[in-house]
Amino acid sequence: MVIRTLCRSLCLGLPLAASAQAASVVFLNPGLSDETFWVGYSRFMQAAADDLGMDLRVVYGERQAERQLEQARAVLQGEHKPDYLVLVNEQYVAPEIMRLSQGSGVKLLLVNNGLTEGQAEEIQAQPGKYAPLLGSLVGNDEQAGYQMLHDLVASLPRTGEPIELLAFSGISTTPASQLREQGMRRALAEFPHVRLRQLVYGGWSRQRAFEQAKLLLQRYPRVRLVWSANDQMAFGAMQAFESVGLVPGRDVLFSAVNSSPEALQARVDGRLSVLMGGHFSLGGWAMVMLHDDARGLAMDRDGQHLYRLPVLQAIDAAKAQRWLELSARKGYDVDFRRYSAEGRGTDYRYPFLTSPVDY
Repeated sequence: MVIRTLCRSLCLGLPLAASAQAASVVFLNPGLSDETFWVGYSRFMQAAADDLGMDLRVVYGERQAERQLEQARAVLQGEHKPDYLVLVNEQYVAPEIMRLSQGSGVKLLLVNNGLTEGQAEEIQAQPGKYAPLLGSLVGNDEQAGYQMLHDLVASLPRTGEPIELLAFSGISTTPASQLREQGMRRALAEFPHVRLRQLVYGGWSRQRAFEQAKLLLQRYPRVRLVWSANDQMAFGAMQAFESVGLVPGRDVLFSAVNSSPEALQARVDGRLSVLMGGHFSLGGWAMVMLHDDARGLAMDRDGQHLYRLPVLQAIDAAKAQRWLELSARKGYDVDFRRYSAEGRGTDYRYPFLTSPVDY
């Protein structure tokens, strides 16, 4: 078998590494299986897997913590374990999955939501209880939350009059949501004329944000700015404001996070005044790093374990139009192989770790 494989590689002119068994990855996607962001996230990961010759399987947790844990058990106790398990610390599930993984031989990578400070301390105090992490790839959520409010305020002319603000955060047990909220509050401290009337947790849901916004509008009819930690909550709030005759982008300015086609189109149309997006790409970059790890280029070769990528970037109308066109193409037309460290010098550093990729 080895001789036959060697002969096939030499005859086809393929590098020997390419003939090795494909690295297998399971992604425990915490989102809904019909949720625009998380489906797009998986799609980008799959494009990377296809480019890199990897085997990727995605299972959806449907935003249920217990379901995610059941899926993790099934993967880790199954007959055919993957080489890698990619997980998200949504609803604080990561430590329990790390505990379940101990001794399994499956390598773990966290994306999007890293461990909280308390979780990290607890794990460090009992290292034998938990499987180690290869690393964590998280976005610049705090900075995005900050920039979103900063740009939103800057979109209004300065009159010296107080400006009223409503904020829609995601889920209180999601680190990314907490960080975006922290960034928003950091920006708020720089604008004493902006008054945050209320922050509510919309659970990432359009319907819930719509219902919340209807009540908040009765309480605070003079609101001019709406900050939202994702696009679905922004659209739900927008619907409530439109129901009383207010025009988004004129009477009330809205901001959002995500680069769904609907959000991009709303930015083109001016209904969203500020949009931050690009964090759907984190899973794809994780696949590049896992591909290299499987080829012997260990992820921690630079001594790092926590990577904070500047994936969230401001999207103006022109960029939104360009991203709309690219979103219809597989993996945004990204050549993932050109980002791999394979065949490069020891000082090679992944470009997506330090700069946002300009699609």
